[in-house]
This record gives sequence, structure tokens and C-alpha cells, in this order.
Amino acid sequence: MKLKPVLGVILFAIIGCIIHKLGFKFFVLASFENSFVYSIPMLYAFFMLMSVAIIFILNKVKENKIDSVGYTFLLLTSIKMVIAYIFLRPILEISLPKTPIEAFNL
Repeated sequence: MKLKPVLGVILFAIIGCIIHKLGFKFFVLASFENSFVYSIPMLYAFFMLMSVAIIFILNKVKENKIDSVGYTFLLLTSIKMVIAYIFLRPILEISLPKTPIEAFNL
């Protein structure tokens, strides 16, 4: 299995997280960020781990049955989005001034 795509996902997630945190440091009130339901690094870690898992599963499917890679990708991405929506529900249920910013981050 090639590790180049996995390392690319990890690198881009780390760079994205750093840029996101720096943007929040300079442009968003610290009290907003401190009251988030989920921290920004936790969200990046979750989506990075899900993406790495999808890459590993797609590589296995490619080895066994290359014709099913597209359908597997659609299924796994849909599952990932359902999980993301489950994370989003607590944010949508509360109505605070920070809610739109946190929902946008997710």
C-alpha cells in the first residue's frame, strides 16, 4: 500500500488546523472559541482520521475489486457526513451568538 496519500492528508490537515487556529487568534474573540462544543483541533483530528480510514479502505477495495471503488467511496463519504451531522446537532440545538461561527467551522 502506498502511504503518500495518507501522508498528504495528514500534512494538509495539520497545515489547515494551524491556519485555522491562527485566523481565530487574530479575527475571532477568544471567548467564542473557548465556548465551542467541539474544539477546532478535535474537529480536524476527527475529519483527518475519517479521511485516512477512507483511504485505507479504498486501497483494500482496489486490491480486491477495482470496479467497486467508486461505490465504496460514495458509501464511506456518506457515512462520514452522517457522523458529521450527528456532531452538528448539539450545535444547532443551542442558540447562542457563537452558534453560526461554530456551525460554519464544522
